[in-house]
Formats: sequence, C-alpha cells, structure tokens
Amino acid sequence: MKDAAEKHAGRNAMSQTRISRGAGLPAASEGSGRPRSAPALVVWLCWLVMFFDGFDLVMYGTVVPSLLDDEDWGLTPSGAGIIGGLALVGMIIGALGVGTLTDIIGRRWCAIGSMLGFSTMMMISAVSPSPEILGLTRLLAGIGLGGAMPTVGALILEYTRPARKNLVFTLMFTGYSVGGVVAALVAIPLIPAFGWRAMFVLGALPLVTLVPLAIKYLPESAAYLRSRGRDEEASRLTQRLNLHEETLAAAVEEAQQPRDGRTPAADLFRAGQLVRTLVLWAAMFCALLLIYGLTTWIPEVMRASGYPLGSGLWMLVAFNGGAAVGAVLAGRLADRFGSRTVLLVAFGAASIALVLLSLRLPLAANLALVAVAGVGSIGTANLMNVYVTSFYAVRSRATALGWTLGIGRIGAVLGPVIGGVLLGVGLDAAWNFYLFSAVAVLGAIAVALVPRAKEPVEPVGVVVH
Repeated sequence: MKDAAEKHAGRNAMSQTRISRGAGLPAASEGSGRPRSAPALVVWLCWLVMFFDGFDLVMYGTVVPSLLDDEDWGLTPSGAGIIGGLALVGMIIGALGVGTLTDIIGRRWCAIGSMLGFSTMMMISAVSPSPEILGLTRLLAGIGLGGAMPTVGALILEYTRPARKNLVFTLMFTGYSVGGVVAALVAIPLIPAFGWRAMFVLGALPLVTLVPLAIKYLPESAAYLRSRGRDEEASRLTQRLNLHEETLAAAVEEAQQPRDGRTPAADLFRAGQLVRTLVLWAAMFCALLLIYGLTTWIPEVMRASGYPLGSGLWMLVAFNGGAAVGAVLAGRLADRFGSRTVLLVAFGAASIALVLLSLRLPLAANLALVAVAGVGSIGTANLMNVYVTSFYAVRSRATALGWTLGIGRIGAVLGPVIGGVLLGVGLDAAWNFYLFSAVAVLGAIAVALVPRAKEPVEPVGVVVH
C-alpha cells in the first residue's frame, strides 16, 4: 500500500511539472493561488451548445407558416412535417453514433465536430433552392445536433458535485429553452422583414462563435484520459480544474472495471437492466414526441384555430420560457424529492394543460397553459437525461444517454409528421392537443414502470472547490 501510494504521489508531482497538450484549457495564471474557474467555463460552453440546439428546434416551427405560404415551393402540411422529421432522423443517427464514439475517442473532439457540422448545414439551409435540398440539409444538420447533447451532458456530469447534479444539469439544459425563446422572439420581427431564410443564417452563428471557443477552452474528460492511460494529461487537467483527485480516481477505477469483453452498449442490456433500459427509452420517446410535435406545429395550429401568426409565435415564447423556468425548479425539486416523483407530476400537468388548450380560451390563459406544457415536455426531457444516467456505470454513461436520446428521437420524428398529417386531412386543430395529451399520459406510465435500483449508480461528480 505504501509503495503504491508513493508511486501515485510521485506520478502526480511529475505531471505537475509538465504541460499537457490538447486539454483545451488556458494555462493557470503564474503566481495565482488558485486555478481559473474552469468548471464554470465548461458549464457555460455546454450551455451555449444547448442554446443553439434549442434555437434550431424552435426556429423550424417559426418558419413553417412561411414555407406553407410559399407558392413556388407548393409545400403541404404533410411535406413540412416530413422535412421537420428528417432533422430528427439525423439526430437519431448522431445520438446513436456519437454516444458510442465518445466512449472510444473522448468527449472533446466529438462535441467540437458536432458543433461544426450542424452550424455548417444551417448556413447551407439558408440558400436551399427547393424543399428536397432543405430536407437534405436538415437531415445532415440533425446528425451534428444529435451528437452534441449526450457529449456535453457527459462532460457536465463529470465536473459537477454529486449533491448538485440535478440542479446543474437542468441549468445547463435551460440553454435549450432559452434558445427556443430567442428563436421565437427574433422570428416575430425578422421573418416579416427579411423572410424565413434569415432565421437559418442566425442558426449558423456557432460556426464563427461557439466552435472557436470550444477548440480553445473545452477540456477533455479527465476520467476518460485516466482510463486510457494518459495520466499526465489528466493530472494537469485536474490541477487546472481544481478538482479532487480522490473523486476522479474513483471514477477512473469504475471506468476500468473488467467488462468480460462487453462493449458499453452491452451494459445497457445486462441482467437487471433490460427492462429498465426499455421503459426509460419509452419515457424519452414520449417526451421528445411532445417537444418536437408541439414546437413544430404550435404556430400553425393556433393560426388554424383563428389566432394571428404573431400570437402563435408568442405561444412558442411561452412554451420555451415556461420550460426554462420549470427546468430549474424541477432540478431543485428532484434533488429533494427524487427525479421519479418530479417526472410523474410534470408529465401529468402537461397532459391536463394540453386538453385545456383545445378549448380556445383567451390568449392570456393559453399562454399560461402552453408554459405548463413546456415544463411537462422540455422540462421532463431535461430531467430525464440525468435520471437515465443515474442507473449506469461511468463507462457506459455516455452510451446510455446517447442510445436513450437516439431511440427517443424516433418519437421526435413522429411528432412533426403526425401533426402535419392531422392538419393535412382536415381534422379540427384541437385533435393535435388531444393526441399530445395522450402521449404525456403514456410518458407518465413509462416513468412509473421504471424499476427502482437497489443501489443507484450516481453520476460521477468531480467535486469543485
């Protein structure tokens, strides 16, 4: 024991004299008593990733009415729904592929590549000459977007104290809702003045803002570096991030546990995990169907119900604003009462709110109801991300989150398509709300069926001073 401890101490001392390359963080200031607050920087970078993800999500919903009004394109509601669904097909590919890839090559470059891909495709979408080209660029942008969420989510979980994991994780995912709010607010004056293409130009901003920042500042996972034998880099990184080595060592020990030849994906289906994995997938399926169906069709459904387009866009603002506030509240409540209880209540509240939205109440009442629906859809999806990771070991966490989001994206694909079909066949707009209300009920049932873990695996939170 003594020899091992001395060897570990010697390795740490040596690593502090050498500069790690590729960590993606600025060097600590000379003579400073403490390293820079890099964990906060990591959180903000990840928050910005989620911001642009949310911007893209809501942005398409804001341009759908304009696309339907474009006589040259001759787009039908069903066609618009298919284009919206193609972006989600890309997200499935991205989430499934990158979720496994991060366990092999690391989080940092997967995250940067995802950002670069979706922002480039957004710019190309802005000059699309036809619905077919727009659908293709949306598909490719979706691959990048789908890879971003599980990657940054895994980084956040590593650099957060366990006692605050739900709060910090849901705070990060408020970027998703804030991005949606900004997209809806910007669309109100921008689309009438410059047309729908201007929204895609704004969506390409990460190409010149977020990507350079991530290349310079986004760190790799310290636990990943250690598990791959890159101890010197990991030690230098933990020094700069001001992290507890003991907590990191525990994470690495878990990551290096023998797997009997199993891949991280196989851990999702081992004995005792199969049922849990399947019902978690079902719950995420319902949450994402709600999110993407509602954000794609709220403006058009409200217009079909007799409200002006501006009112429909304000409904999107309320939907995402309610989700942003509700996500923070849900995170705090989950730390106190447990994620399971909060998820059940949120799904139930969304179901009731959606039924009431079908009654064509005054606009003020509708804004309040759609805000509740935002909490029960985007808010539940945010909390579902951290809930899912609590059942899996660190070696499989990114894969578990990536696969859950990937399967959930099937629901996300169906949301825009089903909404478009219902409007296209001439059914009353209220049927959209009835359908989504039923989906919220199914989501609550799925959460209730998740088997309780005898000894839950908490997400690794490397303690920050």
